[in-house]
Amino acid sequence: MTHYSDFITPADRAWQATYQKNKLDIQLTMPKEVSSLLDFFDVHFRANRGQRGITFMGVHIGYDELDGISQNIAGYLQSLGLKKGDKVAVMMPNTPQYLAVMIGIVRAGYILVNVNPLYTAHELEHQLNDSEAKVLFIVENFAHTFEKVVNKGQIQQVIITGIGDMMRLKGLLINAVVRHVKKMVPNYCIPNKIKFKDILNKKYPYTKPSVGLDDIAVLQYTGGTTGVAKGAMLTHGNLIANVEQCTTYVKSGFEKSHQHGEYMAVALPLYHIFSFMVTMLGMKMGFALLLIPNARDLDDLTKQFGKYRPQFFPAVNTLFNALAHHDGFKSLDHSNLKVSLGGGMSVLPSTADAWEKITGNYIIEGYGLSETSPVLTFNPLGSYTGKIGIPFPSTDILLLDDEGNQVAQGEVGEIVAKGPQVMKGYWNQPEETARAMTADGYFRTGDIGVMDENGYFKIVDRKKDMILVSGFNVYPNEVEEVIASHSGVLECGVIGVPDEHSGEVVKAFIVKKDPELTEADIKTWAKQNLTGYKRPKKIAFLDELPKSNVGKILRKELRNL
Repeated sequence: MTHYSDFITPADRAWQATYQKNKLDIQLTMPKEVSSLLDFFDVHFRANRGQRGITFMGVHIGYDELDGISQNIAGYLQSLGLKKGDKVAVMMPNTPQYLAVMIGIVRAGYILVNVNPLYTAHELEHQLNDSEAKVLFIVENFAHTFEKVVNKGQIQQVIITGIGDMMRLKGLLINAVVRHVKKMVPNYCIPNKIKFKDILNKKYPYTKPSVGLDDIAVLQYTGGTTGVAKGAMLTHGNLIANVEQCTTYVKSGFEKSHQHGEYMAVALPLYHIFSFMVTMLGMKMGFALLLIPNARDLDDLTKQFGKYRPQFFPAVNTLFNALAHHDGFKSLDHSNLKVSLGGGMSVLPSTADAWEKITGNYIIEGYGLSETSPVLTFNPLGSYTGKIGIPFPSTDILLLDDEGNQVAQGEVGEIVAKGPQVMKGYWNQPEETARAMTADGYFRTGDIGVMDENGYFKIVDRKKDMILVSGFNVYPNEVEEVIASHSGVLECGVIGVPDEHSGEVVKAFIVKKDPELTEADIKTWAKQNLTGYKRPKKIAFLDELPKSNVGKILRKELRNL
């Protein structure tokens, strides 16, 4: 067995000098009073008592209220008789109830399963079945999707919520407009459902369960190194460690000027692990969370920025770029913005330059994956580097060649990482877990990188064929399977191609079975079976696909066509 730690030299950890220069602790110190996320929420609800917690569509919700509602949800879940380790799924956009339910699930001692609310029935069925979720919280706008798979899993109880359910009197108006004016709630019929409001209107007794750092808190679904969606088992310890590591990352950007109740803008969807983590960080730091239900509505997002002037804005390249070219956003006063945090995908130099010119604020990049809770590396605050930065405290990163040997400084290799934020493994996938880890316990990221003499890493390529669309992972195998299931398709291959707005888009190469098959047919089929960002935006028809001697489609050659 190779133990890489036996061969690591000071040059392999060149980033330590940067820690010393910036007076940062290279070792993570876990808080003594926190032995689970239950303790984490207890501690920070107490610390934020009397402070504004959430602002959503003009309605303010205090941390005290969020504390009480989440604890009541925990009590409700306990009343269902679930056992420790049972899974509860959440399928919602950014709303106050998403946060309340997320915290409630964890406080009840159960495992949270985040679900993209835009999933098709096909995608939802796989995730619910694989996770073995027993309970589903779902916003009414997408209940019709679940109706299609209602009898195909282990869901025992469904809780339906409306967008405005935690917005008091204004919520009644919002729900009425969503349902009857905008007609955004298709008809559905789901047996054994209850209304979220019914839980709010009843008091449930709550008992704090015994949960430890090694217990699973979240199943975060990802394609990993293959196209089969798997649940990364993130423990209470993983997530607490990453919050503490992130605190080291950003606290110097606020110094003593940060006051409780100042805003973090939460525009990225909470089901995305990057948004999920920085929201927990916001709670720890006492920010009011400005929830944005639809980040694609740039006019509304600009309006929220102008009204609440957030200090902290986590986003992805595409959103930074869109705002930097929005006339209304460019005219705002951005002097209050202290930290712009880029993650989910690489921040392009052109985007960083445009953002800095408009806001006077650098975009600071981090890097991570669902399997690492998610953040592994960071750039000390102060400038845009175009690199993914240096490892977090207590995190070790190496670069390996195809034979598993460490490469020399300046040479490229696969990024492998070890640290307290690295997942426990994949849910019910021991073989995939073993494939993802080295014998010495390092997680194989599948990304190819290089390290400079100062210990800063840069991504130069991806080992996996994963496609990154606006920060979201798209796995060619899944898209190929859906397209190939069309009766008019003989075979297909899928790759990612560069795109100015989203980083990459999906391109499908198709061999026809039916000569009458059209591009429109494929796009209609994809719309029925795939979430928007997974659908091919470019389609090419070929007489045959390039293949290896054993018949494997060669995506590398598709990229050269």
